[in-house]
Amino acid sequence: MKLWSPKWKSSKQPRKQRKYRAKAPMHARQKMMKSHLNKQLRKEYGKRSMGIRKGDEVIVMRGRHKKIAGKITEVDMKNLKVYVDNAKIKKVSGQEVQVAIDPSNIMITKMSLDDKKRIKALKRK
Repeated sequence: MKLWSPKWKSSKQPRKQRKYRAKAPMHARQKMMKSHLNKQLRKEYGKRSMGIRKGDEVIVMRGRHKKIAGKITEVDMKNLKVYVDNAKIKKVSGQEVQVAIDPSNIMITKMSLDDKKRIKALKRK
């Protein structure tokens, strides 16, 4: 089985798209973990999207939990998912569990600016 290649452009076949994401190294996964900014943040920073961090306030744009706002409690780089504190489901046992959401389906409404590298990235453009 071939390893991940940065030269791969795209394919119509979903199996190849899944394989590309599954075999991606950490530096490529970081780029896949970006999310759109709301209009106010776009105007303020001059960027359309930003990498997601724990502590960001977001709103869910798609899926069962649409229009739910909350903070990001966990960023799962292995599965390329994020967990929002207010997006929960109830299991059969009655236990409430957070739902894994794809970063493309959320919008950042307030960024956590306690990281110096993130502030540097915002000033870069």
